[in-house]
Amino acid sequence: MTLTRLDPRSQFVVDTRPLGRQPGSMRTSNRVVPSPGSFATGMVGVPEGTDIELDYRLEAVMEGVLITGTARTLFEGECSRCLDPVSSSVEADFQELFRYPGDDDGSGGAGSGTEADSGDEEEDYYLEGDLLDLEQVIRDAVVLALPLTPLCRADCPGLCVECGVKLAEAGADHGHGERADPRWEALRKLSEEFGDQ
Repeated sequence: MTLTRLDPRSQFVVDTRPLGRQPGSMRTSNRVVPSPGSFATGMVGVPEGTDIELDYRLEAVMEGVLITGTARTLFEGECSRCLDPVSSSVEADFQELFRYPGDDDGSGGAGSGTEADSGDEEEDYYLEGDLLDLEQVIRDAVVLALPLTPLCRADCPGLCVECGVKLAEAGADHGHGERADPRWEALRKLSEEFGDQ
């Protein structure tokens, strides 16, 4: 009936036909999909081709299909303090409603909120025929779960601001003498001049 641009062979595309459109019906599933390479923040990201494990539940509701689940994968990047390589796992929960085609105006009974929602049509997800595409939903969930300031270890001391050496390797006696900020030089002279009075 409705033509779709989605490729049913894509690993992010889910066929909802086994679920049916009877509200209350539910199915659970899991699959492993490769990262398309666009899951990244400033300092960390999920490398292209890395496995993303998806566990999810599809529920038929009046407006469409509600999908709820968890995505688990590995990320790589740099420590925000010492720039050493870091890698770890990340787990992201997601939930999204994919509306049935033709349900643009929310012609259901609850009138409150439909006018406010009509301005957000770009943010709504829709089924294409019986197919839904999870890629954008998974990307949003995983990127939001990635750490903004990744650390190689919780107590990473970072780099020396003077010479750039890693403080974890430099040792406790690392220092550059008592060099004061030149902007404080005038105040230091005043302190020496009037300090004992």
